[in-house]
Amino acid sequence: MDRIDLSLYLVTDRSLLAGKDFLETLEQALLGGVTVVQIREKTSDTAEFLQLAQESKTLCDRYEIPLIINDRIDIALAVNARGVHLGQSDMPIGIARRLMPAGSIIGISCNSLDEVRRARDAGADYIGLGAVWETQTKRLTKPPIGVRGLGVMLEALDGSDIKAVAIGGIKSTNLARLMHGSWSQTNHGLDGVAVVSDIVASPEPKKAAQILKSIFMACKTAVSPFDRSFTSPRSRDEILDNVLNIMSSVRTRSPLVHQITNVVVSNQSANITLAMGASPIMATAPEEMSDLAKLSGALLVNIGTLRAESLEGMSKGGYFANASKTPVILDPVGIGASDFRKSFVNEILNCWQPSVIKGNAGELAVLAGSSEAASRGVDSLGGFQHPVSFVKQLARKERCIILLTGETDYISDGRRVLLLKNGDPMLGQITGSGCMLGSCIAAYCAAANASANEGNHELEGKLTRGGDLLSATVGAVLTLTIASELARKREDVRGIGTFLPALIDEVAALRPETVRRLARVEEVEETLTNAV
Repeated sequence: MDRIDLSLYLVTDRSLLAGKDFLETLEQALLGGVTVVQIREKTSDTAEFLQLAQESKTLCDRYEIPLIINDRIDIALAVNARGVHLGQSDMPIGIARRLMPAGSIIGISCNSLDEVRRARDAGADYIGLGAVWETQTKRLTKPPIGVRGLGVMLEALDGSDIKAVAIGGIKSTNLARLMHGSWSQTNHGLDGVAVVSDIVASPEPKKAAQILKSIFMACKTAVSPFDRSFTSPRSRDEILDNVLNIMSSVRTRSPLVHQITNVVVSNQSANITLAMGASPIMATAPEEMSDLAKLSGALLVNIGTLRAESLEGMSKGGYFANASKTPVILDPVGIGASDFRKSFVNEILNCWQPSVIKGNAGELAVLAGSSEAASRGVDSLGGFQHPVSFVKQLARKERCIILLTGETDYISDGRRVLLLKNGDPMLGQITGSGCMLGSCIAAYCAAANASANEGNHELEGKLTRGGDLLSATVGAVLTLTIASELARKREDVRGIGTFLPALIDEVAALRPETVRRLARVEEVEETLTNAV
């Protein structure tokens, strides 16, 4: 194949023009940065399709942009197009290859891992993966695969020269989420995105294309924890230094922490936030989410209590937090208790990108699709044979920090795994200790994010401003677990009823030097297994 730039792949649909001229819209899109054009005409007769393709080819040639024809090899041959795009029910790739001139580009749409493998073996030049989301431009015969479904398909292309383009419901408002989340665990990402309505239906197609191209390029060059160029704390002592700095920053900055949380523990979560030195706001109304995202330092989404209002609030809250480059902490409480909870978490994770996900073994097993650890309601039954490999792999899959809670806490950013062994058993006997930990993580992430990015305006392509969220998560765990050890030793603590207020008091009184002295943190190395 004569290689082409697939980064911004325009698929045409004249039904979306709303009275605008097709060729004028196409030219504006080309001026805006479209790198390849596919003419898709499902209802036109041959003569009409041929004329449209000829006119489009002339225009694309003027801007040196390759033209692809959807389905119709005869039209592609007639206008000397650069290639064809096929569907699963169209002509086989091998036959199309024999009919098209040497060097022609042949792409095919794929919706499953099996289809990707067949396309790879048949010699496709690129694969269109989707639909990622629901779309109004095409009637879907199969359910959307979602952002998180792309990784395993991309991994199937490892070792080949086949390119991958995502399609289906892609807009400027969700492109950063797509680009951040659509990676395989082997670090195989997308080569481009196919867009229809966000350009064709726009009153300003040139501007729409420019915005999409800008976001795509920024995301492609953004540094993530999985890139070799990413710099993270190099030692246990450096992590603890960062933890103590973040801890102090929480008290000096008093960041506003937005919490959509379990109503059972809302009061405890607010109090633990205040005890750390941060400021809580407990709000669930979806109408507030856009404004609160601009004010808050972090967002905690805890699904412990799912109500009609909170469902929409959680969806919009994470979306607007991503748009504001604000860390989002997801606590999938009791995700295994019902299919409703599982489907809702899957829905929101395809809508927005979390910065940190925390959960016990049962919750994270459900999230990962693993049967190794079970759950009963919010309680975990059992654990993992290889927890180090599990958290590292899940962090790579979800592209965020993963915290596996338990007698030993495991934290990973996908490159390294830290074991934390602090905590008194009584912490697990009170209602909402895990939910309070979520509040601690949100407060620490808010401070880390703010401290690292003062005056930094180079944020395009990122879903958080940055900051050492690995150390922030470590610090949050240490704060609560060390405070639990100190609270348990108090003479006024006689059981779980007196333990809870003592815990909040100890969090408020905790100082950096105490954390450094009592912290039991170690880093472990383990070869990745198929744990997720």
